[in-house]
Amino acid sequence: MLAGMDLHFDDPNLLLGVTDDAGVYRLDATTALVQTVDFFTPIVDDPYFFGRIAAVNALSDVYAMGARPLTALNLVAFPQGQYLDMLQAILQGGLDAIREAGAVLVGGHTIDDAEPKYGMAVTGLAHPDRIWTKAGARPGDDLYLTKPVGTGVISRGIKDAVAPEAVIAEATRSMARLNRDAAEAARACGGPDAVTDVTGFGLLGHAWEMARESGVALHIEAAAVPVLPGARELAAAGVVPGGSHANRAFVEPHLRAEGVDPVTLTLLADAVTAGGLLLALDPGRSLAFEAESRARGVDARRIGRVEAAAAMLVVSP
Repeated sequence: MLAGMDLHFDDPNLLLGVTDDAGVYRLDATTALVQTVDFFTPIVDDPYFFGRIAAVNALSDVYAMGARPLTALNLVAFPQGQYLDMLQAILQGGLDAIREAGAVLVGGHTIDDAEPKYGMAVTGLAHPDRIWTKAGARPGDDLYLTKPVGTGVISRGIKDAVAPEAVIAEATRSMARLNRDAAEAARACGGPDAVTDVTGFGLLGHAWEMARESGVALHIEAAAVPVLPGARELAAAGVVPGGSHANRAFVEPHLRAEGVDPVTLTLLADAVTAGGLLLALDPGRSLAFEAESRARGVDARRIGRVEAAAAMLVVSP
């Protein structure tokens, strides 16, 4: 859709535009604005947790850039005059996430819509020389993932009324957690060479973006990738959202996966909501990152490595 549009702006203070997880605009030598927006339809039945998860998902891009969330604006589409108690619960979930992030709510906009939607526009602050991007992965780096995959198939299972309550509860808990602690763990050990958050494009889609922008190959060890309980069983039963199939098709031309079963590849391409951070770390910082993650209650898993090769994805069993 953007291929025919001129997206270049002759402004030296625009440090990053549409190519990364958020836009970055330099205000002065020590301050840059980091801006992002995200909203979607309900993915869980509980309105409070829908609101919280939507806010966590919107805030995630700011953490992926190494920034601190500052302000948020609500974006609401909801049927006028109906289910107002549900809307209040959605907004409360979002507000609680904002407060936990240390940001402030400064307003928002609401439209009448038969299908509910909720999310946020978020602005953060960072030093312009300390912005994290997906473009710096280097051969030899370790790859880490800070949340399990599988939220897409579980959300599909909720819509189809086939996901067990215990499975829903664990997925909700994962999606409702901010990526703040994971980002702080990375910062405490010197920062990543490259980072992105794993959301709608799935682990493989976002890994491909990192590989492409960094000019390297990312080798993912499938058995090392954490998967939410119940997600594999749902995927094996064909409970898979359309977005996950689209993700698999998107990365297929850039993917080499020999000996990896189809269900595993489906989960690696699963359309994630409010997923974790995918980080490329100098191996000399890996042990420190693991320790910092544990201290913050983050279950960071080493899932592969960066290799010196043309941009591509390699997935091994």
